[in-house]
Amino acid sequence: MAKGNFDRSLLLVLAHEGGWADHPKDPGGATMKGVTLATFRRYRPGATKADLRNISDADLQRIYRDGYWNVIRGDELPSGLDFAVFDYAVNSGPGRAAKHLQAVLGVPQDGKVGPITLAAAREADIERVIELLCTKRLGFLKSLPTWGTFGKGWERRVNSVLEDALLMAVAPVPPQPDVPHYPEQPAGGRKSPVAAVVALIVAAIVAAYSFLKSQGVPLP
Repeated sequence: MAKGNFDRSLLLVLAHEGGWADHPKDPGGATMKGVTLATFRRYRPGATKADLRNISDADLQRIYRDGYWNVIRGDELPSGLDFAVFDYAVNSGPGRAAKHLQAVLGVPQDGKVGPITLAAAREADIERVIELLCTKRLGFLKSLPTWGTFGKGWERRVNSVLEDALLMAVAPVPPQPDVPHYPEQPAGGRKSPVAAVVALIVAAIVAAYSFLKSQGVPLP
């Protein structure tokens, strides 16, 4: 599982999505950082295009996590595959991304990532699954009537996702260990373990120095 990959994956998605777009041939309509006006209005009823252009980072995080990452159960998918499915979900919808993932894994295609899909993903050759999923995604995009307008950009995106996802699969981000923290103590209070060890070492050096001096040993 790759519970810590959401932030990393979101940065990669946003790099592809860019900023404001309102292309007349884009069926999604007005879009800001990958969020369409229709999607934004599910979280902010009555929002205008101007509101969308000024979407906050907090709203972006919420929409991408609740509307896509959690839907495809990104925290439970293997590293690399989580990003590949997430980016596909953002670009073409979670249902289609899930169905194509299930097709690659050879499990029932109900469009919902559940226990059977997750179990199959954990047992699969993740690098191979990522490659097959991206191939399937590209095939779907080529079938769209808007391929002639957006095809080159979509192909670059899928190839980039493939590269980044494979890198994440072979070099997942390790969990960060909890670093013990020893708060400072008020004057006269109990010393932290580190301070206590340092004090013992200093005391031992002073004692050794005094002993050698008392024995007439030349000291600097």
